[in-house]
Amino acid sequence: MILTPIDPKRLPLALDTFAASLGTDVLAREVFARIAATRRLCPDLTADLHAGRGKAVGLAARLGIATIDEDPAVAFSWDGGVIRTRSETSVVFHEVAHWQIAPLARRGLPDFGLGAGPETGRIAEANAAACTDDATKEEEENLASLLGILWEVQHDEPALLAFAEQNWLELFERPSTAQHFARCLAELQRRNLVGGDGQPLLRR
Repeated sequence: MILTPIDPKRLPLALDTFAASLGTDVLAREVFARIAATRRLCPDLTADLHAGRGKAVGLAARLGIATIDEDPAVAFSWDGGVIRTRSETSVVFHEVAHWQIAPLARRGLPDFGLGAGPETGRIAEANAAACTDDATKEEEENLASLLGILWEVQHDEPALLAFAEQNWLELFERPSTAQHFARCLAELQRRNLVGGDGQPLLRR
């Protein structure tokens, strides 16, 4: 959920300020530029939030992730075996990213052992299966958010909308905001989930 909605009129300032704060980090600047370029698909930060769902389901299939066309509210976004895909496109990409990031030992747990996600219906059960500390949960949420956004870019989806809604531009005036983005990108690269060109990888 977005913390502070961005006035579309201020979006150019936010993007320019964010890019400038990335300084000499060439890879981070290139990746951010790709995200920003999807503004053409959501010029006023609105778009059809479900139109690209098939692309996300197709990505899951290429990774060997089972999916089911159900609303996560009936159970879990990820129940330990399938992703429920009757969600916004960005949410499905986000769950695929979580699957890539989660250790094998937690892939069999509801919502990857992180506790209930915002789409999950069986909240108590998901929270009971949680087995990570807060720092791990925050780290994986950040990484899954960014990796999901990068998958959106690669599939020609309005990734900038998810970038804003998932609060990557919150307090864009502060250099630390862009530095956090660069750190998460570097961590995805360290985990071999993003290549040297900043593109997400089909890592199982």
